[in-house]
Amino acid sequence: MFGIIFIVAGFLSAIAKKEEWQNRKPVHLFENTYRMGSFVFGGGQVLMPMMYEQWSVRPENIKEKDPNVIQIDEDKLYTGMGLVRAVPGPVFSIAAFTGGLALKDMGGTPEERSMWQLLGCFIGTLAIFLPSALLVLFFYPIWHNLKKYAVVYRSLEGINAVVVGIMVASTFYIMKDISVIGLKTISFVNLGVIAGTFLLLNFTKIASPFIVAVCLLLGYFL
Repeated sequence: MFGIIFIVAGFLSAIAKKEEWQNRKPVHLFENTYRMGSFVFGGGQVLMPMMYEQWSVRPENIKEKDPNVIQIDEDKLYTGMGLVRAVPGPVFSIAAFTGGLALKDMGGTPEERSMWQLLGCFIGTLAIFLPSALLVLFFYPIWHNLKKYAVVYRSLEGINAVVVGIMVASTFYIMKDISVIGLKTISFVNLGVIAGTFLLLNFTKIASPFIVAVCLLLGYFL
């Protein structure tokens, strides 16, 4: 089931682009998000850079060839990355936010645009959680038997190390377009926010939603 959905979604997305379906963005959104949910390794910290690459960086290079490509403004995506930290639940819930942004330009009237955005939120949520749900349902019973083998158990240490490496690399990838090393006022502000957030999270008991709210206020005023 996992593989069938993956293949069918990719096939329909390719056909929609080739045949230039008028309302093909929802098809692309499902395929993109389902693919991310299938390949992501390391949790939401790795998912967000994948979204950044897929919907903020890549469209700039191909929008001349494909004007209808899904494109999300990087500033709005950064805002979503911050907001998801203040929302209870898994970081994967950012898919609902990005799904709504992906379809925000569809429809003529405000009511139609709202409906398309709601559809985007639903597609994003369904597509990001569906792969893991299918894997858990079918793979979890087998896992109890597999982890008894020494080679599998020992491999978990290597897997954990890889996950940490991916998360560190993802952090640097997101930061590549954020001014932090230039001799500019904004660079010093960004460094101060990063350092202050790190210190507050590690050495105080202030809840993360309050820290996120302060950072959003700083972004608004600065």
